[in-house]
Amino acid sequence: MRAGFVEGMTSPKQRVDDWLASFESALRARDVQAAAGLFAPDGFWRDLVAFTWNITTVEGRDGVADLLSATLEEADPSGFEVTQEPAAAGDVVEAWIRFETSTGRGTGHLRLKPEGAWTLLTTLRELKGFEESQGERRPQGVEHTLSKGRLSWQERRAAERHDQPYVVVIGGGQGGIALGARLRQLGVPSVVIDKNERPGDQWRNRYKSLCLHDPVWYDHLPYLPFPANWPVFSPKDKIGDWLEMYTRVMEVPYWSSSTVRSATFDPAAGKWTVTVDRDGDTVELRPTQLVFATGMSGKPNYPVFRGQDVFRGEQHHSSRHPGPEAYRGKRVVVIGSNNSAFDICGALWEHDADVTMVQRSSTHIVKSSSLMDVGLGDLYSERAVAAGVTTDKADMIFASIPYRIMHEFQIPLYEEMASRDADFYARLEKAGFRHDWGADGSGLFMKYLRRGSGYYIDVGAAELVADGRVKLAQGQVSHLTADAVVLEDGTTLPADLVVYATGYGSMNGWVADIVDQPTADRIGKVWGLGSDTAKDPGPWEGEQRNMWKPTQQENLWFHGGNLHQSRHYSLYLALQLKARYEGLPTPVYRLAESHHRG
Repeated sequence: MRAGFVEGMTSPKQRVDDWLASFESALRARDVQAAAGLFAPDGFWRDLVAFTWNITTVEGRDGVADLLSATLEEADPSGFEVTQEPAAAGDVVEAWIRFETSTGRGTGHLRLKPEGAWTLLTTLRELKGFEESQGERRPQGVEHTLSKGRLSWQERRAAERHDQPYVVVIGGGQGGIALGARLRQLGVPSVVIDKNERPGDQWRNRYKSLCLHDPVWYDHLPYLPFPANWPVFSPKDKIGDWLEMYTRVMEVPYWSSSTVRSATFDPAAGKWTVTVDRDGDTVELRPTQLVFATGMSGKPNYPVFRGQDVFRGEQHHSSRHPGPEAYRGKRVVVIGSNNSAFDICGALWEHDADVTMVQRSSTHIVKSSSLMDVGLGDLYSERAVAAGVTTDKADMIFASIPYRIMHEFQIPLYEEMASRDADFYARLEKAGFRHDWGADGSGLFMKYLRRGSGYYIDVGAAELVADGRVKLAQGQVSHLTADAVVLEDGTTLPADLVVYATGYGSMNGWVADIVDQPTADRIGKVWGLGSDTAKDPGPWEGEQRNMWKPTQQENLWFHGGNLHQSRHYSLYLALQLKARYEGLPTPVYRLAESHHRG
């Protein structure tokens, strides 16, 4: 029976209950076509590991039928029911649901149109028999039976460190630490490896003025949220200290001052050989799974220009910028016009440097206050918390919107911001700054998902450009001389310091460095949706390329993104790794293809 049966129903809950009952009945009968017919013709099903052991979205009834034909027998789903009162907005009813599969328990979200399901989100939340040790299952902490040779908690922890890990995580920033905490709670032997001396140094070592541009409600780590008095925008040193504390409290197995030199996979054994320099010693690890948590902002794009070798001043990438103090009175040229470029220009201006920004391509700018209110306020704010929108619920709301149509939800928000801050944008334009709203007017978040660049959240530095306190130059760099940057149109910009705020490369560049180039090529580009917009070439992928899911290289994974994504998707990656550790069947539906080398 098709989903049109809901027409005429007045109770949102009744509509949802009837749909779920029909869906479960069709699944129980293994009637794939009946189940697919319950979706609207323009419907979507996004699954995070629960059915597919993958992160994937299918479109339309044919897509649903294909997913179910491949996964239904193994998943054996049941127990679909609502978890709170559904709500109606026009002819769309939204509902939170839960369900079970043969191996786990899941939650999800459903949007119903009169003609059937418009969007369905299903997510695996725990594995049956391998639940996390929390709540009523929390560890005792001590044995209350005396015995000879009884070990303390600390002694048991020390003994664990001598075991070979099942998972090696390369990169100990927020992504690696979040995943390490998840794996620890799931009982998966792992180690997080980072070259820095202390957890959090990835933040401490950045320029002095760096703060998160996302608000605190968006940035919690798993298990341990920031306290209620934490600043809305976290200073980089405070984040560094939090990550160090979090690593200790959550008992994340963490090797600092360690560098992974190479990794080689043995297909016959199904294991990696990972060579690590640790405090001057060479250590060889033999994990089954290897995770690159080296970050989207981990591998700097350092451009090559003629004359860099003759330039007498200082030059460095923005990731190596030490801060503004040493450049008071100096002539500084910052090449780039995204987040880091604006932050560095602003701090240099505050310290009386003569600053010029070189804009090479258009940039999307949104004022922080407007983004916090209009863009994030309903999900990540005090008002959201007061309305009962927890961080986990906000994450699920975000996850419930398929990427194919997410821009349709974003465009009205950025239209409102454009109207609210019209005077600001007029002044930017008058100053000659080239501004855009994304390929389709969908603004910052879609730019981030599609390409990971091309935007700035304004916390004041854009005003400096708008009124000329930071000078603006347009064009591509031709070359450097002994004391200047020369653009292709002949414009000469005298400089004592050149900062290359030129972004970062694809994460598979780390695979090329540590494993080999053929493996990196086989995996292909990491990040992006295949939207066929600037820096995000098609074909359409439907999900973030190669992130948090199986890749074309057996037992190799990528983890990262902003703090929100590191928190949310670390669960699904950890569950995939746990299932493999326990030997559970994990047949992957629609393994990601490789279309671009990097």
